[in-house]
Amino acid sequence: MLKKSAPWQYTGDVMEPIPAQLLPTFSLQPRALTVTLDAPVADTPPWLADLLRPGALPGVPPPDDALRTKVRDALRGAGFRPSGRSKPASEYLVRAAAEGRLQPIHPLVDATNAVSLASGLPASLVDLDRAKAPFRIEAPPPKTRYVFNRSGQEIDVGGLPCLWDAEGPCANAVKDAQRTKVTPETTRALFVAWAPASVPERTDAMLGAFARIVERLGGTTTPVPVEPMPATTA
Repeated sequence: MLKKSAPWQYTGDVMEPIPAQLLPTFSLQPRALTVTLDAPVADTPPWLADLLRPGALPGVPPPDDALRTKVRDALRGAGFRPSGRSKPASEYLVRAAAEGRLQPIHPLVDATNAVSLASGLPASLVDLDRAKAPFRIEAPPPKTRYVFNRSGQEIDVGGLPCLWDAEGPCANAVKDAQRTKVTPETTRALFVAWAPASVPERTDAMLGAFARIVERLGGTTTPVPVEPMPATTA
C-alpha cells in the first residue's frame, strides 16, 4: 500500500506542486499546466480544427516508432499493459487523423488533441470545477475502474499512472474519466502531458504549442510543478 502525501489544494489561479508517487520502474515524467479562460469558448474556430491532421502543427517534432515504444514503456511498471484497447491515447489520435475521423469536439479538447497528435505524447484535460482537490499522481491497485464516456463504458486503470482527485483516479494517458471532463461551460482546466523522462525537448515543444493555442482562444496557461515522490509502503 502506498503512503499518501500531504493533500494540496487549488485556490483561484494558484496551484501547489502535484505530488507524483511513481515506482522506480516507471520512466514517466508528467508535466502540467493550468488553463484559465475569461469566458467559456463553445465553438472550435476553423484555424484550430485545421490542426487536427498530421503535420499541421509547426514547431513540434513528429512522432516515430521509437517514441511510441518509449511512451508505452513509460506506462509499464505496476502491471498495466498499454496495448490493444488500452493503448496510449496518442496512438489512437494518429490512426483517427490518418483515417479522417478526428473531428472537432470542444476547443480545449481539440487543443489537447492537436498537440498530442503532433508530438506523439498522450495528454489529459480535467475540468477544475468538476474535479475535487486534493490531487496527486499515482498508479491505482489492480481492478480499479471508472466510467470514461457518456454511454457508461468502463476502463480498468489498475497499475496505470493516473491523476487522482478526492474521489479517485480521473485521468491518465489512455482514457480520462467522464466525471471530470470539460464541458461547454468550462473556464478552468488542468492539462497533463504523460511524457517519458527521456524526451524533455519534445515535451517542452508540446507544452509551448498548447499554451499558444490557448492564448489564441483568449486564455492563459500557468505551469504546475510535478514533484516526484518515492512510492513507499505504509
